[in-house]
Amino acid sequence: MSSTRHPRRLVLSLVMALGLASLSTGLAQSAPAPVRTAAAAAPAAVTFSDEFDGPAGSAVDGGKWQTETGDNVNNHERQYYTAGNSNAALDGQGHLVVTARKENPGNYQCWYGRCEYTSARLNTAGRFTTTYGRVEARMKVPRGQGMWPAFWMLGDDIGQVGWPASGEIDVMENVGFEPSTVHGTLHGPGYSGSGGIGAGYTLPGGQAFADAFHTFAVDWSPNSITWSVDGTVYQRRTPADLGGKQWVFDKPFFVILNLAVGGYWPGDPDGSTVFPQQLLVDYVRVSSGSGQQGGGGPITGLAGKCVDVAGGAVANGTAVQLYDCNGTAAQQWTVGADGTIRALGKCLDVASGGTADGTRVQLWDCNGTAAQQWATPAARDIVNPQANKCLDVSGSSSANGTRLQIWTCTGAANQKWTVTR
Repeated sequence: MSSTRHPRRLVLSLVMALGLASLSTGLAQSAPAPVRTAAAAAPAAVTFSDEFDGPAGSAVDGGKWQTETGDNVNNHERQYYTAGNSNAALDGQGHLVVTARKENPGNYQCWYGRCEYTSARLNTAGRFTTTYGRVEARMKVPRGQGMWPAFWMLGDDIGQVGWPASGEIDVMENVGFEPSTVHGTLHGPGYSGSGGIGAGYTLPGGQAFADAFHTFAVDWSPNSITWSVDGTVYQRRTPADLGGKQWVFDKPFFVILNLAVGGYWPGDPDGSTVFPQQLLVDYVRVSSGSGQQGGGGPITGLAGKCVDVAGGAVANGTAVQLYDCNGTAAQQWTVGADGTIRALGKCLDVASGGTADGTRVQLWDCNGTAAQQWATPAARDIVNPQANKCLDVSGSSSANGTRLQIWTCTGAANQKWTVTR
């Protein structure tokens, strides 16, 4: 259950209030999608938000969060998670402070004997779940050997199907021996523990994440999850990354925040670790989309031209092309929560469900197939997850009437799109 590079965490503690077995593992590395710089997403409906405003010393809002208690033998973590505001409290300045201390005021017993540390773990199970959308938190992580802050999600059906069939989305994990790097990972059946699918993101110039606040996010749509740090996308995952294994990320998930001390992956604190350590959380927000869902509007791309249905025709197989923006219905597109992109009552479709470079896109009756599924991450790509390829202007030509196609994602200008609301 470990690798030569990173010990992995195995299984986490119970979600106490629901009696669910919350299970999680650490990072496994595999080749991510190409890195791209994200543009700011357009506004989307906020479905969950905690700005952590309130008097200093207050506990978190019990209507939004439940506080887990106990130890965690499965990961060999060293802390005891406490209730109330002992280790998770507001600071009166708009932050949640999760504090890890070297103490045991309650004579807590852990898997290894008398507990040596206390900390906190919060989740939204039974209070809030989401399927798709943008899930983000602005946080300042602790520092030091043995520290292990995490912002992550578990499938809400974990009590019925167990882990890893429930699925797990690790938005951000940091281990103290890697002060400049965070990790994002997927876990599911056949790709959990050391087989999790993920990647790391490292700050430039030797900066440490503990030095300042950073925003960690995933943009999650049908068959696609994209990770970013401070708006910079560093990986995208689709079913194509799983080698035929089951994608279990099209259902409700709940959100978790915790600060662990020690364990298989980070290793235990040592003489260099200073206590107390704090995870500061400025906010946690979930919105209904990645900022690219909602009502109809133009999709603009190369040379500021629009994605256009040729001649405004509605016949199946009508070409989709680049054309001067003209405000007609043939250029009004709706990016739906179901993963489709629609105009004139029909769907943007990859011809014959093809996956090869150069396969043309067209207008077709909406039919629910993978050929009509599109992910629209904040990086401004429009991706067909089945092919794991990007909507592309043929030959990088900006001439009116240039056909659109799918092509291996390159990050080039002929694959960048802006959805206007």
